[in-house]
Amino acid sequence: MKNILITGGTGFIGSHTCLKFLEEGFNITIIDSLKNSSKDVLKGIKRILELSNNYDENKINFYEGDIRNKTFLKEVFLEAQKKNNPIDGVIHFAGLKSVRESTLNPILYWDVNVNGSINLFKTMEENNCRTILFSSSATVYGDSQDIPFKESAQIKPFNTYGYTKSATENVLNNIFNSDSSRWRICHLRYFNPIGSHPSGLIGENPKNKPENIFPYICQVASGLRKKLYVFGNDWPTPDGTCYRDYIHVLDLAEIHKKTLKFLFDKGSTNLTLNVGKGKSYSVLELINAFERVNSIKINYEFTTRRAGDIAISYADTSKIYNILNWKPSKSIEDMCKDGWNWQKKLVSEKK
Repeated sequence: MKNILITGGTGFIGSHTCLKFLEEGFNITIIDSLKNSSKDVLKGIKRILELSNNYDENKINFYEGDIRNKTFLKEVFLEAQKKNNPIDGVIHFAGLKSVRESTLNPILYWDVNVNGSINLFKTMEENNCRTILFSSSATVYGDSQDIPFKESAQIKPFNTYGYTKSATENVLNNIFNSDSSRWRICHLRYFNPIGSHPSGLIGENPKNKPENIFPYICQVASGLRKKLYVFGNDWPTPDGTCYRDYIHVLDLAEIHKKTLKFLFDKGSTNLTLNVGKGKSYSVLELINAFERVNSIKINYEFTTRRAGDIAISYADTSKIYNILNWKPSKSIEDMCKDGWNWQKKLVSEKK
């Protein structure tokens, strides 16, 4: 079975993707700096697999390190070769992802997200590995008025994080154009992943104050925070709050498996795909769904709009359906139920 390198594999999306690939019998090599995640995630993955009698410690290797460290990356690839299990493909999650922080510290974001990625791509090429799924983002569309966003929409990022994602896509496009017969590339532009594994053994656990709304809702529900601040109720939308396209992290993990298999079968290609449900929910609709599903009240308060936000964002998902015959299967209710189940277990473990 192929050996897949997963950068940022102990993060929220990365950990669920690691689990999916292990369930499918792949060998995986994980690298992560652990700057915003914990190695404890691996214990959760192990436990889930043990419960289904599907755990094999020989199928997973973990290395702590930074993608900006060229020597570290070379050693990871070399170690895989020494084990007669060279890396066949890469899923690239590693990077910084806070829009707010990227505005305050742009040099760091360009260094990690772009220079680090270039180091990875160089190391891949040096080791004859030219198959990659890149974790991009809907932030590359910025405030484009072409809603729902198609992959062909104008790229108009308006924050540093979005610029670094767009720049990394461009690097990969340039690499493909220079050697199109050998590279297999897919840029997956995520919209808003939420939820967690239904076991409650892995999920989103930001080390600092959550930057995204769903973990904030969960922390308010658990009493870790007093209230949720909703940024604006005067947006040009039906209920005055922002609308976003939420997708369950398990659906996201599934499409990584399906897309990578497509790349291996397809051969030379450079593909860009939106990953979302193709439907938007307002902040109030998300809160109401969470309250309804989990029978818990969320204390929230309206405040002023947040700089950099846009009113509505959701994906045109026709391309991913036409190419991969795939649609997400999980509902907003599933997302809210599973995400809260994870948060409850986190809180109970700390008591």
